[in-house]
Amino acid sequence: MPTQVLPLTEEDIPGAISCIQRAFADDPYNHWVFDRSTFDSNRNAVSLGIRCRWGMKHALFHVAKDSDDAESKVLGVACWLPPRSPSAPQTWTEWGGEWWLWYEQVKMNLRYGRGGLNVERYYIWKSSQAAAQKEIWTDETGYYFCNIVTVLPEAQGKGIGKLLFKHVTDSADREGRTCYLESSRAVPNKAIYEKMGFRPAKEMVCDDQGEGITLFCMTREPVKNAETLAG
Repeated sequence: MPTQVLPLTEEDIPGAISCIQRAFADDPYNHWVFDRSTFDSNRNAVSLGIRCRWGMKHALFHVAKDSDDAESKVLGVACWLPPRSPSAPQTWTEWGGEWWLWYEQVKMNLRYGRGGLNVERYYIWKSSQAAAQKEIWTDETGYYFCNIVTVLPEAQGKGIGKLLFKHVTDSADREGRTCYLESSRAVPNKAIYEKMGFRPAKEMVCDDQGEGITLFCMTREPVKNAETLAG
């Protein structure tokens, strides 16, 4: 199965949404931040669609496909946030993207409600994430932030996830930049990421009155190529 990693297009969005929803259905973070009894999959799909359209312009959003598949089915999805210096001023493009995202989310909430999202827990996570990244992100040149990498359950074990990672980590190596990710699943994710060069950096604990979730923060230092080592 010759797999290609390609930029996300509008036509890919339904397949990308399905891939993300299926792969994260049993994710510990999702179960903590959403009330499963009131979870609205349609509202969640709308939310993911908004994120996809934002990511097409403001992130590194890719899909993996079998080049021989006439239906062009999305087998895997990856969204990385590009490196950005924390001291760099916000560009007009970034500002516009944030306001567009906020506006679309407000419209979604007015139409669909929260869809089972525990808003208090969401902001506990955002606060914990900001604190963790402030502690870990010490490089002023910025980090490649792996926001999502997922593969359809039936397509796992075929190297698709590794290709989605490699598509960005190769760039990070060439540029001498560090990569960063967070995962709420210790097994088997930590071991998989370690095989790709990631190392544990911090355990981020998000606690809501005794009901908590732990996210594992990991970083990957750039790998020097043979020419660099020889020099």
